[in-house]
Amino acid sequence: MSISRALKSYGDTVITAPVTVPYVRHSLRSAHAFFACALADLLRTASLDKSDVDGLSIGSFTLAPDSAIGLTQHLGISPRWLDNIPLGGACGVVALRRALRAVQCGDAEIVACIGADTHQPDSFRETLGNFSVFARDAVLPYGAGGPNASFALLTDHYMRSYGAVREDFGKLCIAQRDNALGYPHALFKKKLTLDEYLNARPIADPLRLFDCVMPCAGAEGFLVMPQARAESLGLPFVRVLATSERHNPFPQDPIQMRGGWVLDRERLYQDAGIGPEDVDFVETYDDYPVMSLIQLEDLGFCAKGEGPEFVRRHTFTSDGSFPINTSGGQLSVGQAGCAAGFLGLVEAIRQLSDCNLAIPVPAARFGVAVGFGMITYDRGLSSGAAFLARADA
Repeated sequence: MSISRALKSYGDTVITAPVTVPYVRHSLRSAHAFFACALADLLRTASLDKSDVDGLSIGSFTLAPDSAIGLTQHLGISPRWLDNIPLGGACGVVALRRALRAVQCGDAEIVACIGADTHQPDSFRETLGNFSVFARDAVLPYGAGGPNASFALLTDHYMRSYGAVREDFGKLCIAQRDNALGYPHALFKKKLTLDEYLNARPIADPLRLFDCVMPCAGAEGFLVMPQARAESLGLPFVRVLATSERHNPFPQDPIQMRGGWVLDRERLYQDAGIGPEDVDFVETYDDYPVMSLIQLEDLGFCAKGEGPEFVRRHTFTSDGSFPINTSGGQLSVGQAGCAAGFLGLVEAIRQLSDCNLAIPVPAARFGVAVGFGMITYDRGLSSGAAFLARADA
């Protein structure tokens, strides 16, 4: 097999040991503490010593002004491969892609991939201030206050373009809440009704309270290693069939109604050797429900603009038709900064390796985890996807 052909697949490099540091609404602990807890959980789960971990990939907003190299000193580790991926909701998929190649190429044997952030009582106000600075010329003159306004624009345009109604978005939110009721780490543990969804307080028209993620603190992580090492440790593992990442797609679009998945979709299915009909569940990046519909369309589960009809045909619960965000997703679990970019991926690993904390998807063999991040003033700039399979699929 040629080198180019070998690098097209991930061979015998696998992912294992999914962990979650339970989310909290606010925390006085630093991001460093959440990283440390996640690493400790990974080592405990895999029965490893921290000296065994020779690769580290992190995602965080609140680790700053510290750095990834500074974090290694705090953790007392000496990796020979180190990566810091500041891509928000896309950082989990991108971390996976790069860790897989590092192990495959021999740059590391065991890579810990961790997303972690803290959230202190004043964090949201600081986020709004930084958001305006980040896109000062375009945002500050209008007094925009963060992503809510941007996604309100996208949601309104999607509704007018494709005939979606608030009940469609509500169905997704309610289904995810039903899934979250079986997931111990979800911050929202009360059943959501359609009346509650429709009558919740307005945030940015047409968005209301339950359309928006709740910022919180926490961490998610997993290990990437050779299959032989996972087997020697007795760890259940998941195979990676295909991945993608794409940055700043379609800059010519006046309003973002599609993401980078469109550009990579054909290759993803070709590399994975499956079709949309073979996928048993999808973990979308669901900071707002409109983005879940865009991801489902762009990944070929329905045609562009057919998202509303697709919603009306399925239940989206773990035990129903077309399970989505089986832990509850960010809309019911919470958004722990960059950990949100790992949430769906960690849940997909659990679903496909019988390490379930949430309601299992019956006989699941193939799952897709999607990443989306780095919203500026009108669009997300980074997108990715990982097609995963049970070890025996």
